[in-house]
Amino acid sequence: MNHRIFIAVNLPEDTRKKLSEYQEKWPDLPVRWTKPYNIHITLVFLGYVADNDILEICKTVEGIVSKNQSFSIKLNRIMYGPPKKTPPRMIWAGGEKSKELGKLQSELENVLFDNPINGIKAENRAYTPHITLGRMKTWQWKQMEPEERPEVNEEINLTFDVNSIEVMESVLKSGGPDYTVLESYPLKI
Repeated sequence: MNHRIFIAVNLPEDTRKKLSEYQEKWPDLPVRWTKPYNIHITLVFLGYVADNDILEICKTVEGIVSKNQSFSIKLNRIMYGPPKKTPPRMIWAGGEKSKELGKLQSELENVLFDNPINGIKAENRAYTPHITLGRMKTWQWKQMEPEERPEVNEEINLTFDVNSIEVMESVLKSGGPDYTVLESYPLKI
């Protein structure tokens, strides 16, 4: 059986709650909002992975994570994403560049894709860390008159500590995906 797997940073509950409160700010926007308990930062999306490869992925992630220090992430803006993409595909929270997050993401991607498991290949785009708060219903957004489209460009000031990295499974459902933590690995303190 194949499982839809990704590596992520799960946010603390209070940060998820604060971010989900912004979802109420734009009620007329045609968007499918991310369930608050699903709010996270994806580091590496692996796609569909066979049962027998998940253990190897978990061991690889554990080995990399155990060598990295915990760190903080500062979020400073909620906006349409990706930037300069029209129509926008998402509403997301972004923040200051994090050297630690970039290093960890790069290590995970390099090791997981240098030794491809079950044909997994890296995405052909630069990594842009963000937190997806909602996915645009593009067709409905295009139907709105330009002056009806709300400006989504909100300054925020949220900081949280990253103390662990999770191997996650995504199960796609009609009401949106459900995420399950398969394994959680602590960063060095």
